[in-house]
Amino acid sequence: MNEEKKQQAVALGRLGWSLRQIQKPIGVRRETISVYLKAAGVAMRAPRGQIIPAKPASREDGVITDPACAKPASQSDEVSTDSGGESATLGEARPAPRPGRGPSSSACIPHRDVIELGLSRGRNAMAIWQELVDTCGFGGSYQSVRRFVFRLHGSQHQESCAVIETSPGEEAQVDYGDGPMVRDPQSGKYRRTRLFVLTLGFSRKSVRLLVFRSSSQTWAELHEKAFRRLGGVTRVVVLDNLREGVLAPDIYDPTLNRLYRDMLRHYGAVPLPCRVGHPDRKGKVESGVGHAQKTPLKGLRFATLEEAQTYLDHWEERWADTRIHGTTKRQVAVMFASLRFIDHGAQRARSGRSVAGN
Repeated sequence: MNEEKKQQAVALGRLGWSLRQIQKPIGVRRETISVYLKAAGVAMRAPRGQIIPAKPASREDGVITDPACAKPASQSDEVSTDSGGESATLGEARPAPRPGRGPSSSACIPHRDVIELGLSRGRNAMAIWQELVDTCGFGGSYQSVRRFVFRLHGSQHQESCAVIETSPGEEAQVDYGDGPMVRDPQSGKYRRTRLFVLTLGFSRKSVRLLVFRSSSQTWAELHEKAFRRLGGVTRVVVLDNLREGVLAPDIYDPTLNRLYRDMLRHYGAVPLPCRVGHPDRKGKVESGVGHAQKTPLKGLRFATLEEAQTYLDHWEERWADTRIHGTTKRQVAVMFASLRFIDHGAQRARSGRSVAGN
């Protein structure tokens, strides 16, 4: 390896990365990386979280990059092939290796029926794992469920996209999506609800609310409820060109809904409609909508809207806020707690002053 890759490998090893994790970005074999980590005195992380202590580097230790050039065993080195594990030099019995789990066994096998039922409803591995933990007392990891689901169902390739970085309190993104099936109290039949999602651009903290019907007033009231739950208002609110917020989409001068414009002006926020045909500008809230649709709500029905909202709020607090976000690599709740809203509209949001009904 050149000097730059050596420094990268040592730095990642000191961060606690395993050899397999270091191998992917650097593109060097694990055997070679382990040699340099040992020479630098870095403890390596073995599979299943075990730590391999590093031998301090000495002047006599050489660096070997070719596995084929390993030092052969000399006559003084005793090699024991006895299954009893006895050493010819020390004369002491070595402890028997700890039996591991068979390659075909899994902690998910007792819950196979529940997992297959979730897959038949279109639920993903994360949703199934969360359901097993909440309802079945499952003690295994998410990766165990993920591997088991992969064996049963296979995997799907996800397309990567660019990430837009924002400052704390700078931007929020809002959108509608399809919610779960809920029994309508008027007709007594199940009908599809609408899922309102507001996602903060910095911490990825989301507020998800369910309604049966949408209107300009409902759209403005949902924003106010989200602001009160968050305890503040961002400077900018990015939205799609739906009619509740934008009456006439335009590249340079879109016409905003008057009620929505006045509501955001009251809280000191600036609406920023996306350009037509560019939904990637609000990719964070799109991800927030898809996360709720695929994980907690997929394949479920509720008797009342209140029951559905309670279930969604519990999932938000128990799972969504405590997860490590795939982009920020930090816990959502921790990032949200660390930021401070810098907008003068925060006081209005906390006090609950409303203009949507005016």
